[in-house]
Amino acid sequence: MAIKRYYAKKDNTITNAFEENLTTRGTGSNMGASDILEVFSIYGQASSASAEASRVLIKFDCTASSDSIKSDRDAGTIPASGSVNFFLRLYNAKHGQTLPKSYTMDVSAISGSWTEGTGLDMELYKDKGESNWINRIASSSAGTHAWSSTGGDYFTDASSSFSASFDDGTEDIELDI
Repeated sequence: MAIKRYYAKKDNTITNAFEENLTTRGTGSNMGASDILEVFSIYGQASSASAEASRVLIKFDCTASSDSIKSDRDAGTIPASGSVNFFLRLYNAKHGQTLPKSYTMDVSAISGSWTEGTGLDMELYKDKGESNWINRIASSSAGTHAWSSTGGDYFTDASSSFSASFDDGTEDIELDI
């Protein structure tokens, strides 16, 4: 069996996490230029009922451009739909933060376009704009391009949604999507 690798064309981490003051949320923040995609869920940091989360957005090229999934399918380099498996592989980056135990991560296809952005700040959430928890595309003269649902729009049907379970928080993801 041959293996063909496709690499993401753009990615971003978006969040509704609290800023340092534990009052203001960093919902306008953008981490599109960061070399790390950070997934987290924090409960009870600002109050006993507070919840914070992040989401990772990843885009693969499915257009007719060269070296895309569509162009390879059209050229016969990869089999027709239904005759091939695609695996999402993401690797854990070692860090000094607390790791979760026994959790499930949901992976869903994003249902609309979004702009990657150039933010780097994953601690103070000072890099604003582009795609973030509220907007999928930065505001422009044509207006704001908000997500239909804060935190992103994604498909929830069985063919577009997958789950990965983890025991100790250090595992890599290899998910047949």
